[in-house]
Amino acid sequence: MATEHPPHFEPVNEWLTVDGLELHYLSSGSGRTPVCLLHGGAVDAATLSWGATIGPLAADRRVVALDMAGYGRSARPDASYSTTFHVDVLSAVVDALGFDTVSIVGVSLGGGVGLGYSLREPERVEKLALVGSYGLGQELPNGLATYALSRAPILNELSLSVHRRHRLLAKQSLRGIVHDVDALSDAVIDEYYRELQHPQAGKAYRRWRRHEVRRSGFRTNYSPRLEEVPVPTLLIHGADDPVFPADWSRNAATRIPDASLEVLSECGHWAPRERTDAVNRLLVDFLSE
Repeated sequence: MATEHPPHFEPVNEWLTVDGLELHYLSSGSGRTPVCLLHGGAVDAATLSWGATIGPLAADRRVVALDMAGYGRSARPDASYSTTFHVDVLSAVVDALGFDTVSIVGVSLGGGVGLGYSLREPERVEKLALVGSYGLGQELPNGLATYALSRAPILNELSLSVHRRHRLLAKQSLRGIVHDVDALSDAVIDEYYRELQHPQAGKAYRRWRRHEVRRSGFRTNYSPRLEEVPVPTLLIHGADDPVFPADWSRNAATRIPDASLEVLSECGHWAPRERTDAVNRLLVDFLSE
């Protein structure tokens, strides 16, 4: 008997212009309520974090994986890149794509952006999935050292200039966010290395960090408003996340009215790439309920 294989949904490159910004996104699938995938900060892009997730989700729905402003193939304007800025852009994108309602899946910074949008326009969001999300707490991961680094952008520029010199250096730089860098595929390392080559790599992240990091902690902290989240919410977090602690998601799961939580063992901050199969299964099940 022939083995049946699931259909392959190759994403298509698309562009749209909102608020004068030309933005790139990957589009695939059709059918149920569309889902928008939002990547993280630092050096990231739609396909870098979500390249292995688009296909499984597109089997029965429209999937849009956005290169947020300042990242990937999207415009990199002279802007603050604050979380509010990204929420504003996401709102304009949803309008421009003509979506009445949308489900949001975000990792890290993208989670904070998706959460902010859900609180701002709850009637437009069907479901929300937050993966190692920003915006669920205030404490800085390394205290005042994190604040000091946010005020010394030249150090980030110098670090990236070193890491972009060789693929091995780029790979080693990921040790600061993942549990086991050797578990990442060669394709992911290659793509990360390519993103590092962009002459403005890190610009949006440095601007975001300068705006969002204060001596007292992160500026954007939605935890006092979590009881207001009106939609079913899935929280996924790596147990060994060195960037945003797993307790952020644990606490959020007790306060969001309709929330479920999955803490993934042997996983750091980049769950979509460290535990791809597990994350994909969780997302497919959650969005299909």
